[in-house]
This record gives sequence, C-alpha cells and structure tokens, in this order.
Amino acid sequence: MASAASVTSLADEVNCPICQGTLREPVTIDCGHNFCRGCLTRYCEIPGPDPEEALTCPLCKEPFRPGNFRPNWQLASVVENIERLQLVSTPGSDEEDVCQEHGEKIYFFCEDDEAQLCVVCREAWEHRAHTVRFLEDAAGPYREQIQKCLECLRKEREEIQRIQSRENERIQVLLCQVATKRQKVIFEFAHLCQFLEEQQSILLAQLEKLDGDILKQQDDFDVLVSEELCRFSNLISELEEKNGRPARELLTDIRSTLIRCETRKCRKPEAVSPELGQRIRDFPQQAIPLQREMKMFLEKLCFELDYEPADISLDPQTSHPKLLLSEDQRRAQFSYKWQNSPDNPQRFDRATCVLAHGGFTGGRHTWLVKVDLAHGGSCTVGVASEDVARKGELRLRPEEGVWAVRLAWGFVSALGSFPTRLALGEQPRQVRVSLDYEVGWVTFVNAVSQEPIYTFTASFTQKVFPFFGLWGRGSSFSVSS
Repeated sequence: MASAASVTSLADEVNCPICQGTLREPVTIDCGHNFCRGCLTRYCEIPGPDPEEALTCPLCKEPFRPGNFRPNWQLASVVENIERLQLVSTPGSDEEDVCQEHGEKIYFFCEDDEAQLCVVCREAWEHRAHTVRFLEDAAGPYREQIQKCLECLRKEREEIQRIQSRENERIQVLLCQVATKRQKVIFEFAHLCQFLEEQQSILLAQLEKLDGDILKQQDDFDVLVSEELCRFSNLISELEEKNGRPARELLTDIRSTLIRCETRKCRKPEAVSPELGQRIRDFPQQAIPLQREMKMFLEKLCFELDYEPADISLDPQTSHPKLLLSEDQRRAQFSYKWQNSPDNPQRFDRATCVLAHGGFTGGRHTWLVKVDLAHGGSCTVGVASEDVARKGELRLRPEEGVWAVRLAWGFVSALGSFPTRLALGEQPRQVRVSLDYEVGWVTFVNAVSQEPIYTFTASFTQKVFPFFGLWGRGSSFSVSS
C-alpha cells in the first residue's frame, strides 16, 4: 500500500494551478498545461484591458484559444485513483500559501513591487508592465546574494570566535599570573614574619641584657657611693671633734690630720660605665640587619611581582652597516659611513635596524633604552618577530611583525597599522620596554617620570627579539636591564 507521504506527493501533482484543489474534469490547453474545466472557464471570462488581446495560459503565458479545451480522461482517471488511495491512507500535506485576495496558489513574484502573485494577480493591470518571474526563478539571484552575505557573516563570526578564544586564553594567563603572585606574596610575607619574630626575640634579648647590666652597675654604684659617703662622714666627724677640743689637744698631730683630710680626694663614680653607654648608643646598629633584610625583601617582592630584568646585548650579525656598535654591544650610534659588514641573511640591508641576542619564547621581561638624539634624527624601540623582513623595505607595524614606538625630535609615535602621534607630558629620553609574551603585551613607559607611553596587544606564536632602529647624524642609544 502506498504511504501517506507518497499519496500526498501524487496529489500535489494533480492540483489545479488556479483553484489549488484536485483537478475536476481536467482539460488541456494548447501549451499542454492542465486545469479544472470550471476554473479555466471562469478565467476566460475575466475581462482584460484590451478585449481584442488573445488569452494566455495562467502559468506560462502562451496564447490559447478559449474553445480549444481538450478533456484529459487519462489524467481524470489518475485523479480518481489518487482520491481513492487518500481514503485509505493518512493524509499529510503541508498547507501551501495562497493569495489572500483571490484564494489562488501563488506562483509568481513581481520584482518591481516585491510582491508574490497568483495567476489572477499576474493578469492585473498594475503588474502588466512589471518584471514577473516564477518564484524559483526570482529566488535564484536572491539566494546567491544571501549566500554571499552568509559567507561574510560566517567569516565575521569566525573572527569574533577567534578573538573570543584569544582573549579567553589571555584572561586565563592573567588569572594564572595573579594566582602565582598571590602565592609569592603569601610565601614572602610568611618568611618575613618568621624573620621579624626572630629579630624581635634577638633585639628584646639584647635589651634585656642591657637592662641587667644597667641594674648591676647601679648596684655597684650604690655600694661605691655608700663607701665614699661613709669615709667622708668619718673625716667630717673627726675634724668636728678635733675642732671642739682644747687648743693643746687640737694642736696634737694637727698637721698630719690636715694633710690626711686635704689629700683625701673625692672619687666621682659614674652610674653607667662608658663601655655600657657606648653599647646603649650603638644599639640602633643592631637593627641594621633588619633594615637590610627589609630592603632585600622589598626588592625581591618587587622582582617577583614585576617583570624580569633582561640582559640585553645587540647582535652584530643583524646590524645595518650604518650602525656603529660598541665593544660591549650595548650601545649603537648612527653613521652615514657604511661599515665593512659582510652580508648575511640575518642582517638588515635597507632599514637601519638591529636586533638583540637571544630573543624570547615566553615569560615577562623588561629592559631600559637610553636615547640620545643630539642633532635630531629618530630612534625606534620595541620588539620584532623572528621572521621579520631583513632585506628590502621594512614597514614598521604589527602586520609586518614589529611592535614599536618611534622617538623623534619633539614627538613620539606609536607604530601601529597607521602611525599615531602620542600626546605625552614630556619627551622621554629613557624608555623602559616590557614584554609579557603569554598575555601578548608590549608596554612602553618613561623610565624617569614613570609616565605610560603606549601598550600593544598581540598574539605571539614565535620567538620575538628586542628591536631597535636609528636614524640621524650623531644619534645613539644604549641598553641595560
């Protein structure tokens, strides 16, 4: 037995294009299309703007003669069989759109009015001079436009997804960095607290010892003073007694008594010995290790939390022949005189640039660049990818693998896709360059005033090198950590 879907499909094939129902008394006209006899008769009765104009097929617009209807008995038999099958099968057809005004099936599309038409609408006077096509033919160009739009939108969506993925990775790296910093802060402060407790115990013990020594010297002082007071009290008593005697007794041994009293000098003891006083005065020196440790702690903490100082030296194998490098390879000066430098694939031949040794494939690094533009000129500092062009013209921009700023006489520019002049508080002469490889940040800061200059955001996939460019007579730069 035929399925409901197949029966429905067959029923769709024997529908009248005018009434959208199953063909009743199907007739065929000259062009070969089939219609219900009644529908076609009513169609022929619709008056047109020109009574003399020949009738045309509602579907293909081929002329036909109104009286030339040929009954299609074979098709009528097929319709009868299909209706019989529909009685014993489950119908399942989708309702098709029909014209709201005429109730006829929509076959056409008017491109001028962007309106969907049935056969009756098509014959209307307002659409006679318009471009009217079958629905599928009219939909073809729009499908192509939609396809192009879809391709563009999908590319935009992929770009947004790529940016989302990249930024999510950057966020995860930053979260990991923050977590690492948190652990380092906790560890360093725990170590510092332990050290401070130890130092507190040491200093309190030393102060306790000073307390004991002061009290001991106080006891010794009290004993000595008591002895002296006793001796002087005895002498005073002896002289008072002598002075109260008669003259004969007073003069007896008077000279020796006076000599003994006159030669008796008072000892002036000190409650605190000079040595103990010096120890008390020198006690702040005991805190010097603590001060030194605190300084080391702060330096270490800042080092752990900040970028790692990079040991930068210039690579003479990459240096343009107009750049004079110092013996320690930490300074470069521009010269109009070409150096006798052998050509090699690593050397810049047109851009007066040079790379540093080593390069980086990860981590957080920082270095200092001191710039001297004595007679004008310019200096470019930043980073460059390993595959940056060494031969021919080099465009200093991220698309070419260069993330840098240019310092010229009186202005500073960020060398992005389009150079941007920066508004700064002062002209930097010392620039600190910092690279966070995983996050993709290249940051420039005025090393003297700590004023931020510019930050690039990139996605590094290969080794990058500190990059330097120089132009102008007498211009130079030097690098350090």
